[in-house]
Amino acid sequence: MSLRRLLPCAALALAAACADSPLGPRGTAPDSLKALPRALSEGELKAVASSNRFAFDLFRSINPRFADTNLFISPLSASFALGMTLNGADGETYEGMVQALRILETDQSSINAAYRDLIDLLLELDPSVDMRIGNAIWHRDGYPFHQTFFDTVSHYFGARVEGLDFTNPATLTRINAWVDTATAGKITKVLDAIDSDIVMLLMNAIYFKGTWRSQFDPDRTQNAPFATERGTSYTARMMHLETQPIAVASLSGAQAVDLPYGNAAFTMTAILPPEGTDVDTFIDTFDQFRWDALIDALHHIDTEVYLPKFRMQWEDTLNSDLKAMGMANAFCSGCANFLRLSPVGDQLSISFVKQNTFVNVNEEGTEAAAVTTVGIRETSAPPSIRFDRPFVFIIRERLSGTILFMGKVAVPISED
Repeated sequence: MSLRRLLPCAALALAAACADSPLGPRGTAPDSLKALPRALSEGELKAVASSNRFAFDLFRSINPRFADTNLFISPLSASFALGMTLNGADGETYEGMVQALRILETDQSSINAAYRDLIDLLLELDPSVDMRIGNAIWHRDGYPFHQTFFDTVSHYFGARVEGLDFTNPATLTRINAWVDTATAGKITKVLDAIDSDIVMLLMNAIYFKGTWRSQFDPDRTQNAPFATERGTSYTARMMHLETQPIAVASLSGAQAVDLPYGNAAFTMTAILPPEGTDVDTFIDTFDQFRWDALIDALHHIDTEVYLPKFRMQWEDTLNSDLKAMGMANAFCSGCANFLRLSPVGDQLSISFVKQNTFVNVNEEGTEAAAVTTVGIRETSAPPSIRFDRPFVFIIRERLSGTILFMGKVAVPISED
């Protein structure tokens, strides 16, 4: 999506920040959104279901590489970036990408329309939340690509498309500057260099900043122990939310709280594994079915919550995970088929899929950002819930069910 699409969202957030009635305990929160502004179409429902299945499968695939360490991904950002790339794939490569993305629909125009409508829905739901989605395609100037591909991703994904001299050092600066702007300065650089065999970079950026409907009182934040999986104790800055009606759930020993932002369209669901179950073992069996059951079990009761402040930056290459999920062909030099991307698409393959993320959770709310980069190469609940041990958290749009971000806090590192 071009930066022109981002500016109205920023203006809405600024207007909300300047309003007379701020969110939180000292102001009046906006009315809670009870339903989506319109019913989701069958295609949109399929898109959300596919996106969430992809989310859990990707999260479980990545987590073993980060045992006992923090992890934060945006499955939605990865889905958007790969969804754009899908428009250039054909044959077995296309089928493998559809499988990896867990897409139920097979018609390309329906897939694109569902992505477009989901972007529009997420951007328009809550003017008190700063929600931005940006897409961009940077391609080697002079390399043969189909204009129909550019037209399609521009129409459905709002993607900025620009041909650049990849050998010019200023190009790298320009691309990283777009990332910096698209993520409100939270991710300033995703690439250190552009390899000589790269002919296209497809990027998605998501930025989210939401204020809790009920803010944590900073004066009640205190140092408190946080038990790591290895038996050591870490001192966390533990926030405290006084007893009030909060959506909680308890299912098979796992406990969850659902903490809303703004008009309650977006929430953070923090999930504490059953006592005696380490967080990595819990993640290994935590899938779409268990997530749906947990959400269905949410109910409001008077509860107080203890949640650590935390801040993290994360990055990794997702090649091995996506190959395992079904799209190995897309990475295969000599067998990938991107003929809908370029007339020489049989000589192209995916070089890398990389994600950079940022999240900061404090008394006021949550700020999160993610950038996914696809490089195309030429080949030849109880009354009190205390999150004082490793836990999972998911930022979602509550009414459509779309998962934006997923994370694991192994050690809650914060700014203070």
